[in-house]
Amino acid sequence: MKQILENTLWDIVIIGGGATGMGSAIDAASRGYKTLLIEKDDYGKGTSSKSTKLIHGGVRYLQQGNFSLVLEALKERAILKRNAPHIVHDLKFVVPTYDWWESPFYGIGLKLYDWLAGKEGFGDSEFLSKEETIAYIPTVSQEGLRGGVIYHDGQFDDTRLLVNMMQTAKEQGATVLNYTQFLEFSKNDQSLIDGATIQNVFTKEKYQIKAKSIINATGVFSDSIRQKDNPSIPKIMTSSQGVHIVLDKSFLPSDTAIMIPETEDGRVLFAVPWHDKIIIGTTDTPVSKYDSEPLPKEKEIDFLLTHTGKYLTKNPTKKDIKSVFVGLRPLVKNGNAENTAEISREHVIEVSKSGLISIAGGKWTTYRKMAEDTVDKATMVAVVPFVKSETEFLNIHGHQKQKSEQNPLSIYGTDSKHIKKLGDINPKLKEKIHPNYPFIKAQVVWAIQKEDAKTIEDILARRIRLLFLDAQACIDVAESVADLLQEHLAMSNEWKEKQIVDLKKLAQQYLLT
Repeated sequence: MKQILENTLWDIVIIGGGATGMGSAIDAASRGYKTLLIEKDDYGKGTSSKSTKLIHGGVRYLQQGNFSLVLEALKERAILKRNAPHIVHDLKFVVPTYDWWESPFYGIGLKLYDWLAGKEGFGDSEFLSKEETIAYIPTVSQEGLRGGVIYHDGQFDDTRLLVNMMQTAKEQGATVLNYTQFLEFSKNDQSLIDGATIQNVFTKEKYQIKAKSIINATGVFSDSIRQKDNPSIPKIMTSSQGVHIVLDKSFLPSDTAIMIPETEDGRVLFAVPWHDKIIIGTTDTPVSKYDSEPLPKEKEIDFLLTHTGKYLTKNPTKKDIKSVFVGLRPLVKNGNAENTAEISREHVIEVSKSGLISIAGGKWTTYRKMAEDTVDKATMVAVVPFVKSETEFLNIHGHQKQKSEQNPLSIYGTDSKHIKKLGDINPKLKEKIHPNYPFIKAQVVWAIQKEDAKTIEDILARRIRLLFLDAQACIDVAESVADLLQEHLAMSNEWKEKQIVDLKKLAQQYLLT
């Protein structure tokens, strides 16, 4: 690794292994540029693992009149469904209506949404009678219910896609490393960035790398990298946190999601079926301190429970919450916006005087276009021959059109047969890691062997989503998963015990009790 890192003149180095960084690695490598991506934690540990799990145009941006962002996101939604059909799929949403004006008002807005999507739409919106609304959402609150509007959008598993993107980047020729930290830039006689010092988080070994261009794709942490380039540069990032609670399927026993278009804090609220659970989210609370594991505030939990109770017959309480996860939105400062819910999710690319390229803002759905724009800019800074991006038609690793919802391994696409084979070779790997969930030990071994998983958290939070689905179940399986990890990575007992302690401490943050 030292030979590869230090003896290569990289065309493009990317700091940050979330959606935008990984998208940039795929884009750069697929154009033939020598590409290195480093991530100080695991891929997607921050914002990219804590989304509402939707690939969507953004109904609320339509409400704000931001048609350009909606158009771009709808186009990218269609591209992503085509390039990763094993992960991205159509999801029906119902907007229940209780006032006489709501159905025509939201119905017209959603017809505009359909029209903007054009031939790339996932399905036409329709007006629903009261009876039809109840048929789609059996547990919807029926008091005063007049009907509803149904529309279509996309859903995905965010870090499952991110892991497949990592594999895609490698297949295109990129060098991709998690647990590798950026320390500082190196500059030439003209004060232009020409490389960096990076460090393996576990071994503490440092490497001096040379680069023609460096992309800062660190989301909410962008300013910390920008200020390592220029300490006096003003900050451009702001953020709000979005809290999600996870409930049992009994609260919404349907394959249809609910969209509540207007809440007290000006956000759209969703109740979304996901991996046989229901995700309720999201809030919008401005924050000044950025952490990869932000904590929910009491009032945010109450807000979600109260609004959910208004629209469902079965009122959830704190005891019903299986897991709570919190993500930070990477927002670019806007002096005109009174609150963070109004700040646009359009992306901004900045090139500093010394040549650092920072990509900020944006959202999961538009990651591919953000990456394309960023790499276009990087080719100018690196002074390399321009090659046009072809990621619009590049299949993501695992691409498989036929998707069986009944098969829990189907989300792996073409990798599912390899995971099944692991179990055929060693029948013990067919055992479930928890009796209440479909995840098997072969998935753990696959994550270690083929998906760069290096800790129990990598596996239970991001390769298998148990931490996000049921934090207590995650605690229950920590030791058995640690045993598998220790065996396959040949680590010490001390290492294993620390892994278990760290995982349980983290999982407690996802529990309210």
